[in-house]
Amino acid sequence: MPDCAPPLATITPPGQALPAGACDTHFHVFGPAHVFPYAEGRPYTPPDAPFSQARHLHRQLGFTRGVIVHPGCHGYELAPTLDALEQGQGQYRAVALLPPDVATARIAELDRLGVRGVRYNFVAHLANGGWDELAAMAPRIAPFGWHLCVHSDQASLPGLLPRLAALGVPFVIDHMGRVAAGQGVASEAFQALLALQGHPGAWVKISGLDRVSSLATRPFGDGEALVSALLDAMPDQLLWGTDWPHPNVAGDMPDDGELLNTFLRLCPDDGMRRRILVDNPHTLYRFAP
Repeated sequence: MPDCAPPLATITPPGQALPAGACDTHFHVFGPAHVFPYAEGRPYTPPDAPFSQARHLHRQLGFTRGVIVHPGCHGYELAPTLDALEQGQGQYRAVALLPPDVATARIAELDRLGVRGVRYNFVAHLANGGWDELAAMAPRIAPFGWHLCVHSDQASLPGLLPRLAALGVPFVIDHMGRVAAGQGVASEAFQALLALQGHPGAWVKISGLDRVSSLATRPFGDGEALVSALLDAMPDQLLWGTDWPHPNVAGDMPDDGELLNTFLRLCPDDGMRRRILVDNPHTLYRFAP
């Protein structure tokens, strides 16, 4: 039985049209379990959230591109993600979970299919692999132009950032590092995130507003200061994502339309919006023209 709540059935409509080629750089595909069973020993069991639902959401919001972040509940079995890439007909990319002994030929095959990075969790209840495994994978993915996708939290982020910056491989910090919005922009962890400004190959996702918020109810307004600080400091290094279908949410289920409208309000400049929603994803995930 699922132990996660499903996403909202009805969302707030977007307040403005998105630029052509806009990309949701962080969402998941779950199941359907009767076709793609969930892994044994998984950290959570979600309700099914197939690619057809994700694509419907993207059409509602105005996204024509997306990046599937392969979830821990499917383990190293990439079939649901690869099936979604095939259905996406070139307009979707993916980030995978890979075993440490993955063959180089398999990495090459996945690159051809649209995978562009490997994800590592440093959040305690989701941890996969570890630093040694990540560091060993970095030189193996470098020839393919892939990046490391890092899911950290308040405790792990400050220690991870110097080591990531020294690897020489692009890296993405998910959900604004999951730093605590309640501690404010001046917190040590968030200042460490801002210190990535200008670092070649360092990217930060404006996603998971509910995950950084100290509030359990929408619209998670205390996280807006973090978003604004990132927009001011490093728009050329930012990506935006829904985090749909929002697994393991403790409070209110986020409203994806509301999340998008919050971003559009905090980022009123059309040029900056296009950079974050279109140009930056195009650079990192290498979408075809």
